[in-house]
Parts: sequence; C-alpha cells; structure tokens
Amino acid sequence: MSSFAVAQSAAIRLPAIKNEPCYDYAKGSLERAKLEQALKEMRAKAPFDVPVVINGKEIRSGKVEEQLISCDHKKMLCKYHTTDSKELVQQAIDGALQAKDKWEMMPLYDRMAIFMKAAELISTKYRYEVMAATMLGQGKNAWQAEIDAAAEAVDFLRFNCKYAEQIYSQQPPENATGVWNHTEHRPLEGFVYAVSPFNFTAIGVNICTAPALMGNVVVWKPAPAATYSNYLMYKILEEAGLPAGVIQFVPGPAPEMTKQIFAHREFAGLHFTGSTFVFKNMWQAIGENIHKYKYYPRIVGETGGKNFHLVHPSALIRPAALQTLRAAFEFQGQKCSALSRCYVPKSRWEEFKAELLKEHAKITVGPVDDLSHFMSAVINRQAFDKITGFIEHARKQPDCEIIAGGQYDDSQGYYVQPTVIVTTNPHTKTMTDEIFGPVVTIYAYEDNQFEATCDLIETTVEYGLTGAIFSQDREAIVLASNKLRHAAGNFYINDKCTGAVVGQQPFGGARASGTNDKAGSATLLYRFLSPRSVKETFIPIDEFHYPHNIKS
Repeated sequence: MSSFAVAQSAAIRLPAIKNEPCYDYAKGSLERAKLEQALKEMRAKAPFDVPVVINGKEIRSGKVEEQLISCDHKKMLCKYHTTDSKELVQQAIDGALQAKDKWEMMPLYDRMAIFMKAAELISTKYRYEVMAATMLGQGKNAWQAEIDAAAEAVDFLRFNCKYAEQIYSQQPPENATGVWNHTEHRPLEGFVYAVSPFNFTAIGVNICTAPALMGNVVVWKPAPAATYSNYLMYKILEEAGLPAGVIQFVPGPAPEMTKQIFAHREFAGLHFTGSTFVFKNMWQAIGENIHKYKYYPRIVGETGGKNFHLVHPSALIRPAALQTLRAAFEFQGQKCSALSRCYVPKSRWEEFKAELLKEHAKITVGPVDDLSHFMSAVINRQAFDKITGFIEHARKQPDCEIIAGGQYDDSQGYYVQPTVIVTTNPHTKTMTDEIFGPVVTIYAYEDNQFEATCDLIETTVEYGLTGAIFSQDREAIVLASNKLRHAAGNFYINDKCTGAVVGQQPFGGARASGTNDKAGSATLLYRFLSPRSVKETFIPIDEFHYPHNIKS
C-alpha cells in the first residue's frame, strides 16, 4: 500500500466555514496603517525577481519580462522569468505527471489541510503583502484589493474544501441484499492547464487550487500583469505544504505554451478565465487535437460580458444611480461583471441623471497609495488605447453624448476618467461591444416599452454574464427575471451587477460569457472529477440462470 493511503482512524469534519470578514480601512484604523506600511515597503523593495517554479525548484531562464506598477508605469514592480523553451514546458508537464500518483492518493483530509492552512496564511500573515502586490501591480484601491486578494482568495480556499467534503460524502442511497455500493470521486487522468487573468488575484488562486484540491495536478500560467501577486500566492501554497510538482508556476508566452500543451496526449482539462476571443480559439485548438488525447478534456471557462442595469419606472432612483456608479467604475470597470449598459425610463431620466452627475463629480482618480481615491489607472497601454478608442468613437457619433468624464492621460499612469455616455441608439458600438474599462452608456426608453426593453437587452449582445433590475413593482421584477432568464448567469434585484460572494452567489455566465460552471460552488469542482461506481457482492451465486429460465 502506498504510504500516502493512510488509514483513516477518525471521522473528519471541517470547522464551520464562513465568509472571511472584510476590513474597511477607515482613517486611523490599525489595518489602514498596516496596509500603508506594506505599500511603502513594497515600493521601496521593488523590482522583485520572480522565477519559473517547476517541481519546487526556482528556474531563472534569462528570458525576462517586466510587470510595471500600473499607476506609475515608469516604475517596475517585478521582473519575471518566463518559460523560454519547449524543454521547460515539457519539464513542467512531466514533473506534474510524476507528482500525480502520490497527490491523488493523498487522503482528502490532508489535501484540504494544505489549502485550509494557505487560507489562514493569506488571512493573517500575508494579508497586507498580497493586497499591496494587487494594488500596485493590478491597480486596485484598498477596498477592491481587500475583497479580492484577501477575502475572496480565502473564501475560495475554504469553501472549496467544504464543497469537496460534501461531494465525497455523496454515495449511492440504495444497496441490494448482499451488495455494498460506493462511488469513488477520482481526479481526471493527465494534467490540467490553468490560465488566469490579471484582474483578480483570487481567480488566480482558484484557477489552480480548485482542480488541485480534487486530486489533479496543474500547470499554471498566470497573467503577465498579475505575475507578482500570483507568485506570492504560489509561495504561500508552498509554505502551507503543497508538494513539489502538484502546481507548476510557469509564466510564459501564451500562444507558444498553449500550443504545446494542447498537443500533449495527457492534457486532461482547461481551467480558464479571460477573453471570449481567446477562449473560443482555445476550444477550437482542443477540438483540432481531439484525436491525440487519451481522454476527452474538460473545458471550463469564464470569459467576457456586456452587463446591464435595467431601471423600472417604480425604482428608487438614488440607490439605482449610486449602484450604477459602483458597478461601472469600481476597479476602473476592469471586471468581467462590470456595468457597461444601462436602461432608464424617460419619465425618471432627468432625476436619474441629476443624481448620477452629482455623485459622479465626487469620484477621484489617482495612485493606489493614496487610499482616498475611488479609482486608479487601467492596467496597461493596450487597455488604455482600446478604452479611449471607444470614447473617441462615441464623441464623433451624432446619436451619442458624453455627459461626464471623457478625459484621459497616460503621462504617468494609464488614467481614464469615469465616462458616462448617453445615446439615442441602443445598438451603438458602446452598447454592444465589450470595453473592459470605466465607460457606461445609458439609453432612455419609453415607459410603456418596458417589456420591449427587456427583449432589447436580451437580444443586443452575445454575452450572458450579469445584469440587474431596479424596481419596487413585483410584477415588473417577475417579468424582467423571466424575460432575462438567459441574459445573465448572475441576476440581481435592486443591487448592482458586480460583487458576487463565494458561498452566496456562485459566479458565471453562459453564451459567449463562458461555460457557467459557477466558481465558488460545488458545480465547478465536479468538472475536475471522473467518478467511478464500485459494486461489491458479499454472497456468491451458485448457478447462472434466472428463475424464468427454469422449466416447470
């Protein structure tokens, strides 16, 4: 018997799992002082040197890329080494496959213990360090970093353990006389390729650890603009006891690495968060390689969105306007769930506009080190050019008017002011195309066209991620909820379309927004399992024929 197949001598239960409490970083608070100190120290020590990590060994390939401080792009947060050759990628795959048997045979309790410990380390010892890395590297303010790199990362680790425990406890409810049935929840054969985005440190954690918790081995490619925070999380996993090779940390050129991985016979699954375009190309590449594989790969992806707020004539206008500002402009609109299109009844438009502009004027934009700012810079030059291109397009359209924001400056950071566009054309470019920046477009509809506006929202875009209805009329809520059933995988009633919480609102959308496997739920974990049904018979048979075969 493998030394890892330890006999269980107790019925193991997890402690009660609850959402990680969030600090608010108010002036004079201890947590604010600790965070400001972490930011100061990190700036002083930067740039950091980040290696590739394969089989627990740090590799400095010599092919180096830079991750800049997003709000101060003349300064570097880290330089990171990349997988500069097919040989390194092959080493990562081979090492993961070599680690697979021992990891798969490790009891669930011990795997959970590693990730539960990692959650404690993030929550306490490393909280402010991973927050500072997320703020400086990815441009989040204190609150956005708190709910991401601290709270959500911890929640993913803890709640996934809870869901894994529940999954393993699910066994066949029936056993025939003399028979005992059980289900084994096996990991996938082969290895999982995990590709994470820049915008959420917590997603990087979940992308690699959710498959690993279920016994899989993982090759993890972090996003270039999140390399340092993701590396810190990897080091925390190591400190928590993650065996070498179970998760390989391999920053590198995405096209080349992905092509090599998708051509490998032992490729078992993809866990991806990123753009719709990239995901569709990945799916196509997997399909083209399908005859090479030992098994059908599992494909899990969360991609883009063109998310909406629908304001009903009965809505409370001030809360709807405030939630619109938050949903559109928190983290510079760089969330797949961020609000991008808003529909307001003409009878309430002037009231809504007045509240929106009054509060919009209070938004400040600046460096993340100054905790008073609501917004900071967008992530990089490519994003800046794309977002400002949308603004300039709208500026030239006769059916569009920029009523707030519209300015931008790239001299120090890639700063884009929060921009509000009003249009008379519900199919204008900024109402149909994903922007991924601080731009929201509003369309005022006729009050008697509420149901038709639901149909308009439903049919305007290819996405189906998040959306919200603001209304005090229950019949209107029911109508919108039914009409928009497939327009949003996460649907909010009198709340903004962002801010899903692990364990409360499992996150994901369908259509062009992904496979809707719901991160933050047991549904996701099932995707990285391959169950085996086992039947054990205690009483042997003594003849082959059945009663109906016997002649009277």
